[in-house]
Amino acid sequence: SGVAVSCGVGIRHGLDLAFHISIIFPVPWGLQAGTTQLLCTGPVLLSVQKRTDKHEWITTENGTGTVGISSSAQEALGNVIYCSLALESAKAASELYSPLSGEATEINEALAENPGLVNKPCYEYGWLIKRTLSNPSELDELVSKEAYEKYIKSIEE
Repeated sequence: SGVAVSCGVGIRHGLDLAFHISIIFPVPWGLQAGTTQLLCTGPVLLSVQKRTDKHEWITTENGTGTVGISSSAQEALGNVIYCSLALESAKAASELYSPLSGEATEINEALAENPGLVNKPCYEYGWLIKRTLSNPSELDELVSKEAYEKYIKSIEE
């Protein structure tokens, strides 16, 4: 089994991107498949790091958000063997949810040539997408790294 990311791209005054990422996780993750997110335009914001209970992280700096999958998700996936903004893993599938709305400005194209980068330090090499943020108040709905780690421990027990 594997992970698939289907990516629809439309270019206007920037890159508008609708994407759907399926990642296979073991049963304890309790994730669901089937969500498509549309990314829109957005404003400026200071540096913030947040997590979701769906195993994504987002860092924001000066109104740009960078999104990737958490270290815990990377460990659950194992070695990623294919990425064309599609990930394939030998373990299981779920969604990469878009934690915030915004206009896609950059896709980590290096993942197509070297999908194993997803398994490298996620903030440097394994990020998936960058975008402007259209609704900074959505950050308030996300959790801190510490709260996320506590959540991971609770589902592992």
